[in-house]
Amino acid sequence: MPVDNSLAESIASEFSKLPQVVAVALGGSQSANVSDELSDLDFYVYIEEEIPVDIRSEISRKFATRSEINNQFWEPGDEWIETNSGRGIDMMYRSPDWIEAQLDSVLVKHQASVGYSTCFWWNVLHSAPLYDRNDWFKQLQEKANVPYPEPLRKAIIAKNYPILRNNISSYLHQIELAIIRHDFVSMNHRIAAFIASYFDIIFAINYVPSPGEKRLVQFAKQLCQKLPMHMEQNINSLIFCIAYPFSDQGILDKANNLIDCLDELLRTESLISD
Repeated sequence: MPVDNSLAESIASEFSKLPQVVAVALGGSQSANVSDELSDLDFYVYIEEEIPVDIRSEISRKFATRSEINNQFWEPGDEWIETNSGRGIDMMYRSPDWIEAQLDSVLVKHQASVGYSTCFWWNVLHSAPLYDRNDWFKQLQEKANVPYPEPLRKAIIAKNYPILRNNISSYLHQIELAIIRHDFVSMNHRIAAFIASYFDIIFAINYVPSPGEKRLVQFAKQLCQKLPMHMEQNINSLIFCIAYPFSDQGILDKANNLIDCLDELLRTESLISD
């Protein structure tokens, strides 16, 4: 579904009137041009101090009859259902200092995470400013628009590769224990973490910031020139196999196939040795 520019601009205009607001940016699938009929509008409102809840509620009522104000489950934010279109609206509130620190951690300090190491970098690069007091967000994007640091690339691989199956506490070992215990909840949780680290490595190999949690196979195929052999097939086989973890060709075989093909790519790129 294409972005409703008039709706996005109208919402941004309301927030631009507030003295607390430094910038409003549209992010998520809309700004990355991968939205569909299920996609929300994701707004990132950068604030110097908190906007009172009653003011946020008042703004929401101009666009929605159903809203949740001051959700604290992930980033602080509000969620609305826009009255005319039924589209979901996510308002997320961030401190400029906080997002600047997120960029510094990867672009300057080259600090890796376990999965999703560079997702905030991606978010800044692929957000569209709708309001930008004093060009702060423009300057932030200029800071973010730099070549992928080689030390960061190596740090992400060093952080995420060993825990796939090499370490004592590797994901593969944890999945094996969950299968033995018939602990399906743990098994599902560990497979999700395994896949997050797997894709963090793939995007790092290709000098591509991580797009986050959604459409990872699609993004990898579109943005990465170097992929493990049979990546999509092996990912799908692993996930389909969750329903039948005790078969002869079960989860452990599928996970090992994924890692084996990743190993081949890493060796080709001289990122691991035999």
